[in-house]
Amino acid sequence: MRRRPVDSRSVRSVGWSDGTLELEYVNGYVYRYLDVPQPTYAALLAAPSIGAYVNKHIKPHYEFREV
Repeated sequence: MRRRPVDSRSVRSVGWSDGTLELEYVNGYVYRYLDVPQPTYAALLAAPSIGAYVNKHIKPHYEFREV
């Protein structure tokens, strides 16, 4: 999946395709979050703090897998 770099202290890059959100963290780990709607991805990109958005709106609500 193509990811785009983001300005964050915890997330290096993000990508989204067909409901799968892929996050590359600064520690090098990559996770895929499943069934994430496109508006949630758009809100993530627009968030003032990507890390805080991930912790509040992504991690507690979507199943994930390490890549």
